[in-house]
Amino acid sequence: MDRLDATDELILAELAENARATFAEIGQRVNLSAPAVKRRVDRMLDSGVIRNFTTVIDRNALGWTTEAYVQVFCHGTIAPDQLRAAWQDIPEVVGAATVTGTADAMLHVLARDMRHLEEALERIRSSADIERSESIVVLSNIIERARG
Repeated sequence: MDRLDATDELILAELAENARATFAEIGQRVNLSAPAVKRRVDRMLDSGVIRNFTTVIDRNALGWTTEAYVQVFCHGTIAPDQLRAAWQDIPEVVGAATVTGTADAMLHVLARDMRHLEEALERIRSSADIERSESIVVLSNIIERARG
């Protein structure tokens, strides 16, 4: 895709604010017709600028208020694709990344309570060739920003 222009950036800002807004509503805000907004959104989807639309769930509404970051140390070398496959079906794992340092990966885990967290950690540990893990339980979030 060619560079985004100012109108594309305005459309992205509108979608980030309210992804359920209609093309007509967005068009009113950015001075375009609904079909013109749709064409631009479709182009940004096709080119990968917009990767997908998702629902952000308030974890407090689910009752999943126990949060931890888990450093994972594997036996030998495991490819990131293998780790993704091992953890993608564990709903408590809300984020995972390979990292530098002594750990192989860092997981962001949510659970209802400590017992639920412990159960999730057992599933995480048994899902791949993991030597050990170290968990850091979050006491309070002091800054949270949405990421794209």
